Amino acid sequence: MAKTYEEINERIRSKRAVVMTAEEVVELVERKGVEKAAEEVDVITTGTFGAMCSSGAFLNFGHADPPIRMTDIRLNGVEAYGGLAAVDTYIGATAMADPPTKGYGGGHVIEDLIAGRRVHLQASGPGTDCYVRKSIDTWIGLDDINEAYIYNPRNAYQNYGIATNCSDRTIYTYMGKLLPRMKNASYSSAGALSPMINDPHLDTIGIGTKIFLAGGEGYVTWQGTQFKTNVEEVNGVPVGGCRTLALAGDMKQMSAKYVRGLDITGYGMSIALGVGVPIPILNADIMKNCAITDDRIFAEMVDYSLPSGRTCLQRYSYEELRSGSIEYQGKKIRTSALSSLHGARMVADELKSWIENGEFLLDEPSRMLPKEASLKSLKERRG
Repeated sequence: MAKTYEEINERIRSKRAVVMTAEEVVELVERKGVEKAAEEVDVITTGTFGAMCSSGAFLNFGHADPPIRMTDIRLNGVEAYGGLAAVDTYIGATAMADPPTKGYGGGHVIEDLIAGRRVHLQASGPGTDCYVRKSIDTWIGLDDINEAYIYNPRNAYQNYGIATNCSDRTIYTYMGKLLPRMKNASYSSAGALSPMINDPHLDTIGIGTKIFLAGGEGYVTWQGTQFKTNVEEVNGVPVGGCRTLALAGDMKQMSAKYVRGLDITGYGMSIALGVGVPIPILNADIMKNCAITDDRIFAEMVDYSLPSGRTCLQRYSYEELRSGSIEYQGKKIRTSALSSLHGARMVADELKSWIENGEFLLDEPSRMLPKEASLKSLKERRG
């Protein structure tokens, strides 16, 4: 029997909603079947907690007296963008401190602010008739800032590749340290708990979907950058990087428990974020998607020592990857996750608690995301 958002929200308001995580619901579906489970369950919660490099934050500092138009901005020594209005800025998670050897970047600034720590603001500008001041040096905390909201152009990748290294030298990548001659392989996904694995064709996730973002409420604002749909599927799930989400949320609601500035050795700065998406069980088809297990979700292993032209060496299920090792042509390869399954479970559990306690209602999307999309590559042209 089909349900509506309003019917589900009424059950949430009255604290009668049946909410399960994407891991918990598997046993129910196996025991009672998809149709019966869809009748009983109202919402499935999902979660992921991993590196999300395409992230950052908009900040408004307010005007000093006398005022300044900031064009060169540093937060704890990390450059923020100076091309907005007088006291607005955007700081990217991968921005580096100067000198970059400090191992501190934009993601750490965002974490420090959310954790309640003060950061050092240094800014200068040209000085104008209406903004006479030319420099300012002060310390600020999140409570001192007017608006502070995360805006992430690309988060929550729908599946991703497995990285290994076939060369004779160690290489350092955004997938971590890869040892020579395929001694290790790394992957980055919460698998069966991951948000868009449970809604593979985005039947419920769209613009305006309310989500869990780093311990606070957030929203899907658009399709994420590098969003594509033309990826081969196995068991209804893409076998490689596919759809992504652009997300926004109020930093003043967030918890440092779900935000971590990262220094990925030999690669650079990033940030790890906890993201959870509630999946309303509107019908049995949606429930069937949510009951997928790690043994039925596959990713492709590629050689990251190749600068381009990387092709699939072999596919592995997340059940195999989580076992700690895989085999390729008779060779045993140690596996490790760049993302945190424990963190993903924390996200899904906390979101479940919010919904069960009537603290989090579902928002029906105002517009669905593209059903078909492909990527363009950057062409080098002269003239």
